[in-house]
Amino acid sequence: MSRLLPVLLAAVLLGGCGVPVDDEPRLVQAPPGGFPTPAGTATADPDGRVVEPLCFVWDDGLAAVTRRVDDLPGVDEHLQHLLAGPDGAERDRGLATALPGTVAVAGATLTGTVATVDVRQAGEETGRNDEVLAFGQIVCTLTQRRDVDSVAFRRDGQPLEVPRADGNLSSLPLTAADYRPLLHR
Repeated sequence: MSRLLPVLLAAVLLGGCGVPVDDEPRLVQAPPGGFPTPAGTATADPDGRVVEPLCFVWDDGLAAVTRRVDDLPGVDEHLQHLLAGPDGAERDRGLATALPGTVAVAGATLTGTVATVDVRQAGEETGRNDEVLAFGQIVCTLTQRRDVDSVAFRRDGQPLEVPRADGNLSSLPLTAADYRPLLHR
């Protein structure tokens, strides 16, 4: 009996813990494109396809979406898919991109877990001023990959200062946390 008492006491105490139960089911609204895959993951469908995460502009912020692809592309090709912008179905859901005319991307490489994006000088005729969203799209897209922890930017081989969500400039490698205030949940 003395051995059973601690077990019974633990069961009673644990039974009182937990999440309260609602009287009725609750409807949960998914964001455009569905719920994002946690950072750094690539899941396979039963048919072998994997998730390619992308980050587009939605309203005044950023929204993570996923596409199903046969294989997760390399960092540079993944970036090219982002630069191509949302597809027709994604545009129909209100997604857009801030990249064309804002950031002129020359390519990307991966060294360790840091993706380095080479940026060319954008023309003055762009008429865009949403650089924060454009750089946020790149950082939030690439850091959702399992092999990328942060993203650095450079121009002409030199570190480039880019705006974070708080408006401050940084030449250090950035993570999705630098753009968290812009991410729709």
